[in-house]
Amino acid sequence: MVNLVAAQKPLMNGLMKMAGVQPYSVEIEPGTVMNFWVPCETVKKPGKGEKKVTHLEKPTKPVVVLVHGFAAEGIVTWQFQVGALTKKYSVYVPDLLFFGGSITDKPDRSPTFQAEYLVQGLRKLGVEKCVVVGFSYGGMVAFKMAQMYPHMVEAMVVSGSILAMTDSISVESLNRLGFSSSAELLLPNSVKGLKALLSVAAYKKLWFPDRLHKDYLEVMFTNRKERAELLEGLVISNKDATIPSFPQRIHLLWGEEDQIFKQELAYNMKEQLGENTTFKGIQKAGHLVHLERPCVYNRCLKHFLASLYAEQVKK
Repeated sequence: MVNLVAAQKPLMNGLMKMAGVQPYSVEIEPGTVMNFWVPCETVKKPGKGEKKVTHLEKPTKPVVVLVHGFAAEGIVTWQFQVGALTKKYSVYVPDLLFFGGSITDKPDRSPTFQAEYLVQGLRKLGVEKCVVVGFSYGGMVAFKMAQMYPHMVEAMVVSGSILAMTDSISVESLNRLGFSSSAELLLPNSVKGLKALLSVAAYKKLWFPDRLHKDYLEVMFTNRKERAELLEGLVISNKDATIPSFPQRIHLLWGEEDQIFKQELAYNMKEQLGENTTFKGIQKAGHLVHLERPCVYNRCLKHFLASLYAEQVKK
């Protein structure tokens, strides 16, 4: 029987190419390959008489990197944002390691390791500076990128995420949501489990036939062992938690009804991060704010980007 989610991938790929991005694999080092969606204009095919080696050129517009969460690969997560941004920005959408075909034989599973390899991959693609937009798990990776590579990350937009998953936040969230572990919540292995995840992630109740849930599980939840290890590597002790000093502008763009990382966490984070951080809540949206209210989300995102680059021109 045809997997309906897999069957729609060629259509999604075609739409994304029309929007201005196409897939490209980067071997960061032997044993580590990261897949990206990159601006079509940077991919140069060989001309007649040239060797059949595709090469990349550096982006010519300001770069925006969209970093996905835990329950889907990059282009599925950001399908409604890409086309809204490609006219003015060079958009890069990575698949983090163990998502969307990106793999590594390295044993590290921390957000720091994801951030390091993502930066290496971007550099191989010719990216020198960028704004990073991170959702959920991708937001934690984005914070690490900004902390470790402040000269590359000019600013951040973060949705439904936190600086780090501490013991106390993890326990409080799971107890409140009624899950025994992060894996039970974020790595469902049944239609019932996926429905439970969607019920807490979305503001409005979503209905899909069980067949579609089953097909989604099969396509999107690969590398289950490694992803379970990523979840284990995410949680840190409360005593190890620190508040970095970020020189970048940070914009927290939140679904006001987010049940996984409540709006109160965003308010607290804004106070902790200081005057360079701003907050915007989007009504009638939950954790999946960029998918539930894409037009509002895109308008807020573009407004932040425009104001950021207008400030840079003034300087």
